[in-house]
Amino acid sequence: MAKPTFQRPKGTADLLPDQTVKWQHVESTARLLFGDYNFKEVRTPIFENFEIFSRSAGDTSDVVTKEMYDFHDKGDRHIALRPEGTAGVVRAYVENKLYGPEFDKPYKTFYIGPMFRYERPQAGRFRQFHQIGVEAFGSKSPALDVEIIAMAIDFFKTLGLQNLKVAVNTLGDQRSRVSYRQALIDYLKPHFDELSTDSQTRLEQNPLRVLDSKDARDQVFVADAPSILDYLSPEATEHWQQVQTILKALDIDFEIDATMVRGLDYYNDTIFEIMTVDDHLKGAATIAGGGRYSGLVSEFGGPETPGVGFGIGIERLISLLSTQQVAPIDDHGFDFYVVNIGEKTDVVATQIAQAIRSFGYVTERDYLGRSAKAQFKTADRHRAKYVVTIGEQELSDQVANIKNMTTGQQKTVKLAELYTNLPMLIDSEENKV
Repeated sequence: MAKPTFQRPKGTADLLPDQTVKWQHVESTARLLFGDYNFKEVRTPIFENFEIFSRSAGDTSDVVTKEMYDFHDKGDRHIALRPEGTAGVVRAYVENKLYGPEFDKPYKTFYIGPMFRYERPQAGRFRQFHQIGVEAFGSKSPALDVEIIAMAIDFFKTLGLQNLKVAVNTLGDQRSRVSYRQALIDYLKPHFDELSTDSQTRLEQNPLRVLDSKDARDQVFVADAPSILDYLSPEATEHWQQVQTILKALDIDFEIDATMVRGLDYYNDTIFEIMTVDDHLKGAATIAGGGRYSGLVSEFGGPETPGVGFGIGIERLISLLSTQQVAPIDDHGFDFYVVNIGEKTDVVATQIAQAIRSFGYVTERDYLGRSAKAQFKTADRHRAKYVVTIGEQELSDQVANIKNMTTGQQKTVKLAELYTNLPMLIDSEENKV
């Protein structure tokens, strides 16, 4: 029997404290800023019935055909770990009847959490990865499309990302898609034998996915493919033009990328990607993507309801923040360190530490029975602002010594005052923590 290797699964990562401080910063910024736009957080299960994702992503998408982590549970139910966030949110929207008249429209929500896809791990790609996503249901307004884009840009700028670039396109409405689909098939069919195997399969099922192919054989033909912009219905054209008008009114620089299709099958009308261009990246890195969709809510048993949203990969975002040197660093030292000398002071040292923490200060003490010198070294290493020292004589006198590590000033205070009035004791030195 092979000896077990106790290592994390391939394609996953351990996030240690020097990294989680960056994650917490990103997540708290998202919660605060999205709240300004009246988006509220929703939390859905990490696993769902397989059909939730197969029906929403489309049977021809790579997510369904190649990447789904799915299994049959002990009740022989076909279960899948969520590969993306939208489907679960739509399911929750329908199941909880959030489309009812008692809820404001558009219904705005966001989510933060882990996703799972079985793909080859590589730089920036994991089998367990994390996303921040937003969804807004119940409005067809082009202004809502732009608000979603503006919110994403606002989020990235708040985090400090630089050199942002916005690419937009439209996939048109159903009428536009039918016309364009046939034009694309007519264009690609003569080149069928020269396309990749994946694109040959997609050509009849969902030819727009051929435009998203990264295979060099396909890209030769994609370059000269018909443009969706030439097949828009009057209604889709009006929506598309209004999106551009509002983007310009908000001074949001954008470029039109007529080859963009996005990776999932449910999009229609406005789609977009936000990139950051950086010398370190040797080009542009996409950090957010999304757009408008219809049909999902009705697919899951609700009324026909339009939606619009985006997704952000947290791993890539944090990597970019570090590359551009705007990621936060955990440099917060201790506010207080409690040094106790002698076995008899162990209990009171814990009481002191707990009392100081009750005032909201970051506080630590020694738990290894080390010498006073070693304890002071720890306080210095963690840049403690104050050190509270108590020995057996101080315990007998019911006092402790507080030393300001910046000024070197030291004072003796009664334990009763320390427990009840610590902020005033240190404020009196005009050295606030």
